[in-house]
Amino acid sequence: MRPGKRRALPDTPDGKLQDLIETAKAHIRSKVEHPFRVIKQQFSFQKTRLRGLAKNRCKINVMAALSNLLQARRHLLARV
Repeated sequence: MRPGKRRALPDTPDGKLQDLIETAKAHIRSKVEHPFRVIKQQFSFQKTRLRGLAKNRCKINVMAALSNLLQARRHLLARV
């Protein structure tokens, strides 16, 4: 839901329920979008060249694995 539409929700039980639903969606969305930010910003992968579907798929899989390692580095380093 757009921010303006969310601010205009009525102060009724239905409006509060919709606001809670939007809050839950925002929490999930933030967890899902963080790995994509890492891939795009940290690894400079905003645009792709067409190298073939297999090569692009391989590169995306490697970037996703590196993104997972980057996010889990605190846990991995704490165990060593």
